[in-house]
Amino acid sequence: MARLAVFDLDGTLVDSVDDLHASVSHALSVLGLPPRSRDEIRSFVGEGARVLVARSIAPRDELLEPALAAWRAHYAEHLLDRTRPYEGIPALLAGAARPLAVLTNKPGAMARRILDGLGLLPRFLAVTGGDEAPRKPDPTGLRALMVRAGASPAETVLVGDSRHDVATALAAGTQVVAVTWGLASRAELARAGATTFAETPAELARWLA
Repeated sequence: MARLAVFDLDGTLVDSVDDLHASVSHALSVLGLPPRSRDEIRSFVGEGARVLVARSIAPRDELLEPALAAWRAHYAEHLLDRTRPYEGIPALLAGAARPLAVLTNKPGAMARRILDGLGLLPRFLAVTGGDEAPRKPDPTGLRALMVRAGASPAETVLVGDSRHDVATALAAGTQVVAVTWGLASRAELARAGATTFAETPAELARWLA
């Protein structure tokens, strides 16, 4: 079993789509751009704030900076309005006997505020955001977390819900468990190279024991 378990955030630990959608909708409204549906925003999540906003305003690329500023200001005030941990996640983390960390493409300060607001932050030895290390699928952030925990690739598992999580783990030489309750389908995760899956948080317990 793994010595270190590293989790993705959005789509793995927490369901944040409604708050992300609300903040993107605010930014689009401020700039007079047409709205995007919740499903569209859901499909844009996973590669960081800049990519989320850029996809949302496309093809108006020239508006990226003001759109990102409007999104960031709104999201900073509303990132915990409806974001909640997936059912079973708090109990899973509370029962963990191994060091835990978070590696997310979301800005790090926002990720820590969400985890803190949900009472989950104390469970993690570190939370690394996409503005604090190269964004996934670059494995640099994952490797730094392994060094911090004193864990080898063979002793580390990355738990995530996207092809970027799978690619990050493969690049770093760690184990990977793909969760199927998040933003990507099991088929998409399998195409990315995942071979181990969890259908519920309870199925992750053996990786944290």
